[in-house]
Amino acid sequence: MRVTRGRWKCFYGAVLFSASMIVNATTLSPKAQFTAMYKQQLGDIVPCRSTSLYRHSVCSNTLRNEGNAPFMLVHDEPADKVVVLVHGLSDSPFFMREIAGVLFNEGFDVIAPLLPGHGLRDADDDMEDSALAERWQAHVSEAVQLGQSMSDTVIIGGFSTGGALSVQHYLNNPESVEGIMLFSGALALSENAESLSKIWGIKLLAKFLDGSYETHGPNPHKYPNVASFAGMELMDIIHGIREKLAQGETIDVPLFVAHSQADATTPIHGVEQLIDTTTKGNTFFVIDESYDLCHADLVVNQILLNKMGFNKALVKEQEACAIPKANPLFDQMAMMLKTFVSEFDTNEQ
Repeated sequence: MRVTRGRWKCFYGAVLFSASMIVNATTLSPKAQFTAMYKQQLGDIVPCRSTSLYRHSVCSNTLRNEGNAPFMLVHDEPADKVVVLVHGLSDSPFFMREIAGVLFNEGFDVIAPLLPGHGLRDADDDMEDSALAERWQAHVSEAVQLGQSMSDTVIIGGFSTGGALSVQHYLNNPESVEGIMLFSGALALSENAESLSKIWGIKLLAKFLDGSYETHGPNPHKYPNVASFAGMELMDIIHGIREKLAQGETIDVPLFVAHSQADATTPIHGVEQLIDTTTKGNTFFVIDESYDLCHADLVVNQILLNKMGFNKALVKEQEACAIPKANPLFDQMAMMLKTFVSEFDTNEQ
């Protein structure tokens, strides 16, 4: 570990509120508010078959399965700090479970929303919606507003696209959160994806190429492919973040970043450029390229992998990153995350 100028950098190996929701918070509990957020998005809400002591999930027959459901982790006594964790493009809150558990055990109540168009049996219309990115942004704002109704201390973070949406939310609403956490944060995409996004009319072509969007595949908690149009929507979000930073805006809250140097989906230089704009210090957990850790596997530990139910028979094993694996440094990453969030202990402020 090396600490310089308020920055922590860990190396392992060689290197290292939408308009549709109007809820009176004084009459509805946070769990009831959370459920209300999804009544329009998911249609009929049904009781979840799988329950746990502190988890509150919102289930619907429109979801592929209950593992895709949005959830909250809430202590018996209201916590004095809340974290909003946003999942990535084409996946679901399932992939936030282990990170959520780490933060819950550190005293946070956790909100893990389900982005519009995700976790569904049928997502074709959503993944072609020209307002998709705006719907994502509005829903993240809803989740943060719920967090603010629960506590004065709210942190936002997420995996991949969820990370980009977290940064975007902060830049648009800098007073709404006290910190940011990025896990494989999508602040840059592959060179090919970035080049395609600059072509005039590419979004219309992307919709055509997506055809009838397939939601069922080997992973019951993730779509088999990223919709091309949705990927272009993500690129718009990334461009918007870059424009704000180029105009001199900075990240003026503590920042946690975990990223693999071998990540070919969201190259690490994207988050490195964001780190350069921080003014309140950052914790940068870098997983060396020698581990060959794929983009999606950063938030996966052995427990999550065992629960995933991935069907290896439906993929070609020779395809890079096609079969999920556990992050061998997940525990070390969790340790650094605990150190980062310890500064938000309101009992010591």
